[in-house]
Amino acid sequence: MSLHSEHTGRAAIEYPVQKQLEAYNARDIDAFMEWWAKDCQCFLFPDQPLARGTAEIRARYIARFEEPNLHATVRNRLIVGNLVIDDEFITRTFPDGPGTIETIAMYEIEDGKIARAWFKMGTPQLDSVKA
Repeated sequence: MSLHSEHTGRAAIEYPVQKQLEAYNARDIDAFMEWWAKDCQCFLFPDQPLARGTAEIRARYIARFEEPNLHATVRNRLIVGNLVIDDEFITRTFPDGPGTIETIAMYEIEDGKIARAWFKMGTPQLDSVKA
């Protein structure tokens, strides 16, 4: 297992998700990718493929990390078996401008890495334009 020995049980399941969240907020693609399995898969919930393998995931997030306002806040986290389920509030720049979106992110952990992830997105709420 690739986790540090001090992380066991629920902490071992939560650890890679927390570390990738920290790297996401730092917009550090190398640190972010460290927590994804080589054959990882991302889906738009329930089963629409978004990315398969680290090369596709890296390419997807490199573009996202260019957004200067990118930040995810976890409002609630559940851990059930090897699944971590985050209720997230994400600030980012959409094609129509900056705003926020509510997202449920589900991460399946295998051998200390994110093997699969599913994302259920709310409707983007654009920041109001100030005159």
